[in-house]
Amino acid sequence: MDNSMKEKSHRSLIEHTGGKSLEEVNGSIDVPKGASFWRRLFAFSGPGALVAVGYMDPGNWVTSIAGGAGYHYLLLSIILISSLIAMLLQYMAGKLGIVKQEDLAQATGNRTNKFGRIALWLMTEFALIATDIAEVVGGAIALSLLFGWPLLVTVFLTAFDVIILLLLMKFGFRKIEAIVMTLIVTILVVFVYLTILSKPDWAAVLGNYVPRPQTMSLKAAEGLDNPLFLTAGIIGATVMPHNLYLHSSIAQTRKVNHDNPAELKEAVKLMTWDSNIQLTLAFFINSMLLIVGAALFFGHAEELSGFHQLYDALNNKNIAGAIASPVLSTLFAVALLASGQNSTITGTLTGEIIMEGFLHFRIPMWLRRVITRGIAITPVMIIAVIYGGNEAQMDALIESTQVFLSIALPFSMAPLIYFTSSKKIMGPYANSAWFKYAGWLSFIVLTMINVFLVWNMFAG
Repeated sequence: MDNSMKEKSHRSLIEHTGGKSLEEVNGSIDVPKGASFWRRLFAFSGPGALVAVGYMDPGNWVTSIAGGAGYHYLLLSIILISSLIAMLLQYMAGKLGIVKQEDLAQATGNRTNKFGRIALWLMTEFALIATDIAEVVGGAIALSLLFGWPLLVTVFLTAFDVIILLLLMKFGFRKIEAIVMTLIVTILVVFVYLTILSKPDWAAVLGNYVPRPQTMSLKAAEGLDNPLFLTAGIIGATVMPHNLYLHSSIAQTRKVNHDNPAELKEAVKLMTWDSNIQLTLAFFINSMLLIVGAALFFGHAEELSGFHQLYDALNNKNIAGAIASPVLSTLFAVALLASGQNSTITGTLTGEIIMEGFLHFRIPMWLRRVITRGIAITPVMIIAVIYGGNEAQMDALIESTQVFLSIALPFSMAPLIYFTSSKKIMGPYANSAWFKYAGWLSFIVLTMINVFLVWNMFAG
């Protein structure tokens, strides 16, 4: 093949794949050569934080706190198992991005026909909208709690955070990572403080990280969901489809010489360290959500149906006890706002990734962000207008979004496990037998749990 044919073939491939994932930041961050392990790890740290955000978004909050309020510390083992599954899946997603230089949307779109690409894009787009609804509602309610503004106004205000993202991208991807990490630390500090004040039974906390058969019980306490339903809810709200697409893309923001096997191998190693460290932080935050729910609100689960009720409870001595105060309520709202804001940043980025990866659709960066953000926020605005900003309807909206996320998750997990387990696709970086079987086992278990969750919601 002569040079002109090679160049034509290369151009054709670029057209087909849609180019590099998040092209404006792809390979934009240098990694110091010959530096210490910790300096290189610091250079690689950041994508894991953006991924971890999805494991502590507002959709998790009510489920985890309600689990503690209803069944004390019983469901801590479910948070641990969910976190371990998350680490496994995110390792596969990041590895796919670094080794193949494709995000999951590109990898799937490039290996399916046109009908398959469009169908999977629609499925993933609706899953992203479902995820973003929880984030927008959480942020809007937090603004309403902090400043007393009507929900209709605060929902509208959340549409403008896309402008913040556009401005941040001009200063480099590292700035976005730093802001996200700062917001994560804010959430962590608030819940460490709340956990210390709540004085939990630490022996019971540690003991319940060991799985117990009661977590699968269909026997519910009076007026509450049964433990199996809450187990399904915690797992369903933790492992999100959009995170797999996001990580496979932003893992490529570091400069890596793919012609150097040693450098490529180290890149996968450093990505794994970053991902696992950040997901460990998410695990602690989710644990503290449940611990605070158990220590402060056990026996009051029926009174905690939404964010506003949780906010009020932290200022109610009849529920939270002697430590109740307006300061605690305000800290809760600040953490909720940080969580929602973090998640909207990552949701907007994921919207770009799936549109480009599945549709090979190129439009100017600013317009692409406005469209993807607009698609996600429209349903929330419609519901807010129809129900006049009624918060109970907003809380119900969050719960209903989990149905679609449950349906969409297998369509993201299966291709990821298949691609990263294939030696034809990944070469020497294909999953080992242990990782492959653990991945498929997680797929089967999560799919069964999510089918149960969907069935229960429709039956209810």
